[in-house]
Amino acid sequence: MTEKRKKNKSMIQRRLAPTYVFLIIVSFISVFPFYWMISAATNQSIEVARGRILPGTYALQNFQNLVSSQNLWGAMGNSLLYAVVQTLLALFVCSLAGFGFELYHDKGKDTVFTILLLAMMVPQVATMIPLFKMMSTAGLLNSVWGFILPSISTPFLIMFFRNNSRNFPIDTMEAARIDGLREFGIFIRMYMPMMKSTYAAAAVITFMNAWNAYLWPKVVLTQTDSQTMPMLIANLSSGYSIDYGVLMMGVLFCSIPTMIVFFVLQKQFAEGLTGAVK
Repeated sequence: MTEKRKKNKSMIQRRLAPTYVFLIIVSFISVFPFYWMISAATNQSIEVARGRILPGTYALQNFQNLVSSQNLWGAMGNSLLYAVVQTLLALFVCSLAGFGFELYHDKGKDTVFTILLLAMMVPQVATMIPLFKMMSTAGLLNSVWGFILPSISTPFLIMFFRNNSRNFPIDTMEAARIDGLREFGIFIRMYMPMMKSTYAAAAVITFMNAWNAYLWPKVVLTQTDSQTMPMLIANLSSGYSIDYGVLMMGVLFCSIPTMIVFFVLQKQFAEGLTGAVK
C-alpha cells in the first residue's frame, strides 16, 4: 500500500513539474524589475547604463545626491498627506453612495447610476481645463483640496461598493430599524464594520491611484513646495544628463509606501475583490 502511494505521488509530481517550472519562470519575470530597481539604486549611473544587475556600493552616495538635489522629504510628506486624505474621504463618500444605490429602492436610481457610469467613459484630459478653472476661481491651487476634490467621488469606487453591497444582509437592516437605529446609524455601526474587506480593497486601489497620480497634480500644484513624489521623479528624469543611480533611488523611495499598504492589506484586499462580508 505504501509503495502504491509513493508511485502515485511520484506520478503526480511528474505531471505537475511543467506547472512548477512555468510558475518559477513567471515569478522570476515578475520579481526581476523590482530587484533591478534596488540594484540600480546602489550603482553609479554609468554602471546602470551598461546594464549591471549586481548590487553596488553607491547607495549612500546616491541617497545623498538625491536629498541634496531634490526636496525628497517634502515631496514624500505631500504625497502621503494627499493620498491619505483622498483615500479616507473617497472611501466614505463612495461607500455611502454605493450603500444607497444598492439597498434603497427608487425608480430613478438606476437612471442616475447609468449616467454615473457613462462618466467613466469621459477621459480625464477632457475635464482638465474646466477643473483647473474651477480650482483657480475657488483659490484651491497648490492645496490639498485642489488635489483631492476631483477624485473624492469616482464612478468606479461607487460601482465597486454597490456590487459588494449586494452581499449585505437585508434582514440585518430590518432588525436594526425595529430596534430604533436610523439609516445613517445603520451605515456607520453595521455596514462599515461588516464590509471591512471591501473597504480594505478600495483603500489599496485609492491610495495607489492617489500616490501615483501625476497629470492632475502637475496641473494644479504649480509651486515647488507642493510637488509630489511622481513629480519629483519626473524632475530627476528630465534634462540632458540623467543620473540613473539617483533616479532609481528616487523610484525606490516612491515605491515603498505603496508596497507597505499592499502587504499590510493584501489578505483583506483579496477578500474584498470577491465581495466578502464579515
